[in-house]
Amino acid sequence: MSRNAPLQFLEFFAGGGMARAGLGPAWTCAFANDFDPLKAGAYLANFPEDRSHFHLGDVWAIDPARLTDHPDLAWASSPCQDFSLAGGRAGLQGGRSGAFFGFWRLMQALNAEGRAPSVVVIENVVGLLTSHGGEDFTALCAALSREGYRFGALEIDAAAFVPQSRPRVFVIATRGAVPAGMTGGSDWRTPAILAARDRLPADLKAGWIDWRLPAPPTRNSRLADLLEPDEAVRWRSPEQTEKLLQQMSPLHRQRLQVAAAGGRAVAAVFRRTRKGAPMAEIRLDGLAGCLRTPRGGSSRQMLVFAEGEAVRSRFLTGREAARLMGLADDYKLPNSQTGSLHVMGDGVCVPVVRWLAEGLLEPLLRAGARVAA
Repeated sequence: MSRNAPLQFLEFFAGGGMARAGLGPAWTCAFANDFDPLKAGAYLANFPEDRSHFHLGDVWAIDPARLTDHPDLAWASSPCQDFSLAGGRAGLQGGRSGAFFGFWRLMQALNAEGRAPSVVVIENVVGLLTSHGGEDFTALCAALSREGYRFGALEIDAAAFVPQSRPRVFVIATRGAVPAGMTGGSDWRTPAILAARDRLPADLKAGWIDWRLPAPPTRNSRLADLLEPDEAVRWRSPEQTEKLLQQMSPLHRQRLQVAAAGGRAVAAVFRRTRKGAPMAEIRLDGLAGCLRTPRGGSSRQMLVFAEGEAVRSRFLTGREAARLMGLADDYKLPNSQTGSLHVMGDGVCVPVVRWLAEGLLEPLLRAGARVAA
């Protein structure tokens, strides 16, 4: 296989296709799947050329015979709820994150037939590192090792690229040789990553790779830069805004007042329950909080705008959420705000994928990690 040929990838739990968007034109999608019709609709609306090899349905129902021989990459952003604090930390035994094993049995089948992917990337929430005291991460590494992969992990916060706080773990595993200069650690090797590595038993630790990934240029955008014009959005009533302000602690209200005294202040707001009482918490650092799927009213992110004594509030729109995920405005969203936010909240940040592909995956594969057909 020529090193200049397009890189082929399989995309599991594809959602709205944000990993595919991040990989870019140097890559060819050979197979994609998701079980959610809404997400599948968004994927196919934006990548209609993939319709023939998109599988809508449970990953457990996929026949390995449908998968291409020797793909360069298999990407899996398996459902994260069971690894997150909000999901109760059920871990790999949870019903949703247990879907990982549906993906992995496909990788095992490909390996048994001598046509496994050269590189595997598994993306998930940071809770993957500590779920069940680290046992789930150890189980993941053991699964990779049994199929002949060496592996390492990076923790990348989307805030380095877009004005959204969204830390995620990327486990990168390879069956091929790792060229000099691609290891040795980086800023993405956080204390949580190092602790997870150090908890591994000796045999798994021997297969660990300290991946090197350069830091990106300094981000030059803020939350306010990505928002719709005031006249194009729906504002909440003054009574609703006042209720929201009353749910803030005195400290948060004071911070908002101080920021508004210097001009227009934009704050991202999350509503939480603290000791049985609803609380509204703001951040004024120019970042949105981590986008979530709008399964409940409190999980939908809000914005507060303050200037002098005037304060208004509204919900984040689907288009704004798409921008916070690094998608261009020509990305086709579902028709409803709730649907758009659902697709975005479960996605992977596009510029993060692009940086990972450009700084690690493409050099790794082009340098010889690809398996010859």
